[in-house]
Amino acid sequence: MVKLRLKRCGRKQRAIYRIVAIDVRSRREGRELRKVGFYDPIKNQTYLNVPAILYFLEKGAQPTGTVHDILRKAEFFKEFGVSFDKKERKN
Repeated sequence: MVKLRLKRCGRKQRAIYRIVAIDVRSRREGRELRKVGFYDPIKNQTYLNVPAILYFLEKGAQPTGTVHDILRKAEFFKEFGVSFDKKERKN
Protein backbone atom coordinates (compact mmCIF):
# COMPACT_ATOMS: atom_id res chain seq x y z
CA MET A 1 0.00 0.00 0.00
CA VAL A 2 1.16 3.52 -0.77
CA LYS A 3 0.81 6.42 1.65
CA LEU A 4 1.33 10.14 1.35
CA ARG A 5 3.43 11.08 4.35
CA LEU A 6 6.07 13.48 5.60
CA LYS A 7 9.81 12.98 5.24
CA ARG A 8 11.99 15.12 7.52
CA CYS A 9 14.71 17.30 5.96
CA GLY A 10 16.69 20.34 7.02
CA ARG A 11 19.04 20.85 9.92
CA LYS A 12 18.63 20.65 13.68
CA GLN A 13 15.90 22.89 15.08
CA ARG A 14 15.02 24.01 11.50
CA ALA A 15 13.10 21.05 10.14
CA ILE A 16 11.23 21.18 6.87
CA TYR A 17 9.24 18.27 5.54
CA ARG A 18 8.82 16.80 2.09
CA ILE A 19 5.46 15.32 1.28
CA VAL A 20 6.21 12.04 -0.46
CA ALA A 21 4.43 9.02 -1.83
CA ILE A 22 6.08 6.06 -0.16
CA ASP A 23 5.45 2.38 0.45
CA VAL A 24 3.90 1.84 3.87
CA ARG A 25 6.61 -0.67 4.82
CA SER A 26 9.45 1.83 4.28
CA ARG A 27 11.08 3.90 6.99
CA ARG A 28 10.43 7.62 7.32
CA GLU A 29 13.76 8.39 5.66
CA GLY A 30 13.43 5.52 3.20
CA ARG A 31 13.26 5.60 -0.55
CA GLU A 32 10.16 7.36 -1.80
CA LEU A 33 8.24 6.69 -4.99
CA ARG A 34 7.85 10.40 -5.75
CA LYS A 35 8.10 13.79 -4.09
CA VAL A 36 4.72 15.53 -4.27
CA GLY A 37 5.29 18.69 -2.22
CA PHE A 38 6.89 20.22 0.87
CA TYR A 39 5.79 21.81 4.12
CA ASP A 40 7.75 24.34 6.19
CA PRO A 41 6.16 24.66 9.65
CA ILE A 42 8.43 27.56 10.69
CA LYS A 43 7.50 29.84 7.78
CA ASN A 44 4.09 28.15 7.45
CA GLN A 45 4.63 27.57 3.71
CA THR A 46 3.26 24.72 1.67
CA TYR A 47 3.90 23.68 -1.92
CA LEU A 48 1.76 20.94 -3.45
CA ASN A 49 2.25 19.23 -6.79
CA VAL A 50 -1.47 18.86 -7.42
CA PRO A 51 -1.41 16.53 -10.48
CA ALA A 52 0.93 14.12 -8.70
CA ILE A 53 -1.18 14.11 -5.52
CA LEU A 54 -4.36 13.51 -7.52
CA TYR A 55 -2.65 10.67 -9.41
CA PHE A 56 -1.66 8.86 -6.22
CA LEU A 57 -5.04 9.43 -4.54
CA GLU A 58 -6.81 8.01 -7.61
CA LYS A 59 -4.55 4.95 -7.46
CA GLY A 60 -5.58 4.33 -3.82
CA ALA A 61 -2.87 6.05 -1.79
CA GLN A 62 -3.92 7.08 1.71
CA PRO A 63 -2.68 10.34 3.28
CA THR A 64 -1.51 10.17 6.88
CA GLY A 65 -3.29 12.29 9.45
CA THR A 66 -0.80 15.16 9.28
CA VAL A 67 -0.73 15.21 5.48
CA HIS A 68 -4.53 15.08 5.47
CA ASP A 69 -4.59 18.17 7.72
CA ILE A 70 -2.08 19.99 5.48
CA LEU A 71 -4.18 19.22 2.39
CA ARG A 72 -7.35 20.30 4.20
CA LYS A 73 -5.80 23.63 5.24
CA ALA A 74 -4.76 24.22 1.63
CA GLU A 75 -8.41 23.52 0.66
CA PHE A 76 -7.26 20.74 -1.63
CA PHE A 77 -10.33 18.57 -1.04
CA LYS A 78 -12.83 21.39 -1.66
CA GLU A 79 -11.08 22.69 -4.77
CA PHE A 80 -10.59 19.37 -6.53
CA GLY A 81 -13.67 17.53 -5.28
CA VAL A 82 -11.73 14.71 -3.64
CA SER A 83 -13.68 13.22 -0.76
CA PHE A 84 -11.65 11.99 2.17
CA ASP A 85 -13.13 11.86 5.63
CA LYS A 86 -10.85 11.13 8.57
CA LYS A 87 -13.46 8.84 10.11
CA GLU A 88 -13.61 6.52 7.11
CA ARG A 89 -9.82 6.28 6.71
CA LYS A 90 -7.82 3.50 8.34
CA ASN A 91 -4.27 4.21 9.54
